[in-house]
Amino acid sequence: MPEVNAPYAPGTPCWVDLMVPDQQAALEFYRDLFGWEGEPGPGETGGYAMCRKNGYAVAGIGPSMDPSTPTVWTTYLASDDADSTQARITAAGGKVMMPPTDVRTFGRMAVAGDPAGAVFGIWSHQDFYGAELVNEPGSMVWNECNSRDADAAAAFYRAAFGVEVAEIDGMGGGYLGIQVNGRPVGGLQQMTEPPFLRETPSHWMTYFAVEDTDKTVDVAIESGAGVIMPAVDTPVGRMAALLDPWGAVFSVIRPIDRA
Repeated sequence: MPEVNAPYAPGTPCWVDLMVPDQQAALEFYRDLFGWEGEPGPGETGGYAMCRKNGYAVAGIGPSMDPSTPTVWTTYLASDDADSTQARITAAGGKVMMPPTDVRTFGRMAVAGDPAGAVFGIWSHQDFYGAELVNEPGSMVWNECNSRDADAAAAFYRAAFGVEVAEIDGMGGGYLGIQVNGRPVGGLQQMTEPPFLRETPSHWMTYFAVEDTDKTVDVAIESGAGVIMPAVDTPVGRMAALLDPWGAVFSVIRPIDRA
């Protein structure tokens, strides 16, 4: 079901957010692109905006606190207990970049990096489970770890989150699925050149579902975005990779089962 009203299983991508130098302009950009509604939040939450699609929370956009911090979409993986997950991350060779912190009564979050350098968030819910709408146009549909050392990354996520990592049939050799309870919830692949540039570091990529990939790319370009990968047909749908006006990379896709 696209609506989510229960906790995400540990290891499942459950939320995405963006910290950006010009929050208001970013809210307008993504409103025009995905039909999101959202306004800067109160001061006690740092102005963090909860973006909604048809009334459902789908992503967060907040103001950057440090100008030196890159503007990126961060994928959050669900955790039953952020503190115990922190300990497993460290034991598995990862690096905790921001220790677990309470976010009012919504939940407890942390930020970490895997052994190959891909940065991700951790979300341990209290009042807020994460994205309330997924797999629908204007919401996240897939999250993927593109890694400079996929073997090390696979071993890390197994140890830190208790997930399974196995090849997905029909996706080409080497594309791995991060599986929770036997169901793929995300992807993991070794970065090769091409399509990745030599200088591109390991990272998590967020995919947002759209009704029309080509039209979405056109709207993004008109709004000041760049194109990293033009629209192309793939075994799972027509997709493109975009660069927003502040340098954050994300992908859009019309999944094949919506054609």
